[in-house]
Amino acid sequence: MQKRVRVLVVGLGNMGRSHAKAYHALDGFEIVGLCSRHASSLTDLPPELAAYPRYDSYEEALNAVQPDAVSINTYPDSHAEYACMAFEAGAHVFLEKPMAPTVEASQTVVDAAIKADRKLVVGYILRHHPSWTKFVELAQGLGRPLVMRMNLNQQSRGSEWSVHKHLMETMSPIVDCGVHYVDIMCLMCGAKPVKVHAMGARLSDEIAPDMYNYGQLQVTFDDGSVGWYEAGWGPMMSETAFFVKDVVGPDGCVSIVAAEQAGQGPGSADVEGHARAGILRLHHAQTDDNGEFVEDDTLIEMEDEPDHDELCFREQVFFLKAIQEDIDLTDHMRDAVNSLRIVLAADRSVRTGDVISL
Repeated sequence: MQKRVRVLVVGLGNMGRSHAKAYHALDGFEIVGLCSRHASSLTDLPPELAAYPRYDSYEEALNAVQPDAVSINTYPDSHAEYACMAFEAGAHVFLEKPMAPTVEASQTVVDAAIKADRKLVVGYILRHHPSWTKFVELAQGLGRPLVMRMNLNQQSRGSEWSVHKHLMETMSPIVDCGVHYVDIMCLMCGAKPVKVHAMGARLSDEIAPDMYNYGQLQVTFDDGSVGWYEAGWGPMMSETAFFVKDVVGPDGCVSIVAAEQAGQGPGSADVEGHARAGILRLHHAQTDDNGEFVEDDTLIEMEDEPDHDELCFREQVFFLKAIQEDIDLTDHMRDAVNSLRIVLAADRSVRTGDVISL
């Protein structure tokens, strides 16, 4: 029987708590500490987590428990520093997306993982969702080029809006959320991104003058494929068409359709709805001599539709497997840097008005 991986969980917001519950449930992990700036005074932790040792200082926790692995779920501006500290301490790292505020910092994290010969898994949760895996597979069968259209707008209020404003102290919505969907686009078309153009709007006086809470990017690939992604945060955002996931190719199109029905299920800011796929609609473009479609659309309803906590569990199953089976994560790390490079180029395009060559 393999030795359990002793893990320190850093950051106890939505993602940190979900990942911590996964470590608690998995036999292959042993939680040796929970860490956040106010961990010692938290009174609302899930019951299964309440008894674990808590630390208010990351450096103190790292030195005290000497973990085999560190799960980093803090705000993005601390990701690179915390990851590099973990690698220096000899620990494997699970790192929530985005990896860092800059491409250079994200590459530093990758280099540190390679130097320490430790595993780095980045939290691209959609890669572990069976419906999204099927969505990518179907898109890959539509021919080339592809037109990929995606968004995730979030009508946030109260504590949700507070979290969004805090996130926007370091990065915009098209960076923070965009890495997920740009990563999916890259998987779908398998081509090299060559240029990015983007635009943004500042819709609130509650954020910094140089920040925008709505943005849209367009990315062009070297096979002629194109994609756009749109993200907006705040109490002013619409609950209409906040969830669009649609891919078109010469042979037809595939769409996620069930989650588009506003009001059917969680609101746009609810984390439970962000990965939900529901039903995939596959449209076949072939026509007969009369120009009529040869085949009706195919509706694919996936039986395996995990909730948010289950998706986090599956991410940690992969992290554990990567450690125990010494999985080569070279492509995984490269893809994480690549998607970040694209969305950061989009952010630069918003600020300069230029088309950015990659």
